[in-house]
Amino acid sequence: MTDSVYDVSGKVALVTGGASGIGEETARLLASNGAAVAVADINYEGAAANAAVIEAAGGQAIAISLDVASEASWDAALATVSERFGGLHILVNCAGIEFVAKISDTSLADFQKVMSVNVDGVFLGMKTALPVMRYSGGGSIINISSIAGLRGFLRQSAYVASKGAVRLMTKAVATEAAHYGYNVRVNSVHPAAIDTPMVRSMVARHDEEGRQVALGKMADHHPIGRMGQPIDIANAILFLASEASSFMTGSEVVVDGGVTATC
Repeated sequence: MTDSVYDVSGKVALVTGGASGIGEETARLLASNGAAVAVADINYEGAAANAAVIEAAGGQAIAISLDVASEASWDAALATVSERFGGLHILVNCAGIEFVAKISDTSLADFQKVMSVNVDGVFLGMKTALPVMRYSGGGSIINISSIAGLRGFLRQSAYVASKGAVRLMTKAVATEAAHYGYNVRVNSVHPAAIDTPMVRSMVARHDEEGRQVALGKMADHHPIGRMGQPIDIANAILFLASEASSFMTGSEVVVDGGVTATC
């Protein structure tokens, strides 16, 4: 047991996108608060490195190779988690990709790739995990959407469409799980710009000075005065994973430094 008010001791968690960014931080935070964690990512080496960090800190973790857009890959991942840990109580659908371009410069293949990871991945995760979670006695699913799932953004038609889909799919599955007595809560988290490798890749075309200027502009866009850090989102995920949020399902938790509070 931990002394955290958000204790998740005795729970089993699977975190997609667990090799870097928000997923990496979330896996570590859940483990430090008592959960056994399956760190899942298409980048198996990165997932294994994070699992090793968790174990070195005294936590319990395994790494899983997972292509979230593949149903067969999800089936294999859940079989591994069930075999190793005996069930599943927490699913964090964190894996995602970004795409920035005018709609006239977005090919159908570009659009479908974003949707396959950001939407198909969440759909398959919930579809595959729900039976295991029911068998395990219930739990919590946390889907990472974005403030781009709440409002439009310039040159991000594909990304906005995908994150809006995650937002409403979360509500639909939350309602279904409650209606049929699955004892599984389903909520979404909506970050603004978070200082992760994915966000930094968006400014990678600039030289070092240009990257710092671009990142500074991102920070200034947040009324709170800074970009978010992965731990800011991981803390919200831990709350939703724990019994502290036991009366929440179908909710949108916005963690955006005040961006959506402004026009």
